[in-house]
Amino acid sequence: MNYKEIYLAGPLFSEAEKNFNEQLTEKIESAGYDVFLPQRDSTDTKSMRKEQDAAELFRRNSEAIDRADLVIAILDGGSDVDSGTAWEIGYAYAKNIPVMGMRTDFRTLGIEGTVNLMIEKTLIKLVYSTDKLLTELENMKR
Repeated sequence: MNYKEIYLAGPLFSEAEKNFNEQLTEKIESAGYDVFLPQRDSTDTKSMRKEQDAAELFRRNSEAIDRADLVIAILDGGSDVDSGTAWEIGYAYAKNIPVMGMRTDFRTLGIEGTVNLMIEKTLIKLVYSTDKLLTELENMKR
């Protein structure tokens, strides 16, 4: 399957997370994809009142998932997936939008495995590096 529009889901609260998301987005875009990066593409709400910001961000992000051909979910952040990322995965799954997971964090959930079972079974593929992600995207073009 050829995916063109990608929604990048992942934690975006620390400087390290935001930098990683931006670098990954640049690599995916360089490979010929359009990427919706929430921290970049849904934050121009300066003209709205504070109480409207959350509703507007929710609308923009959920509509971007609706338009996506594929969601790439960054599953790093410790032994459990970021709660916002988990919601984005579930929303995409409910809309029949495929989700590919990427986990570069080597910590596990112990006997449960690498990620929560409900997250893992939602994914079309789980990769463990940026290079592997880009290879998978390239293979999907064929």
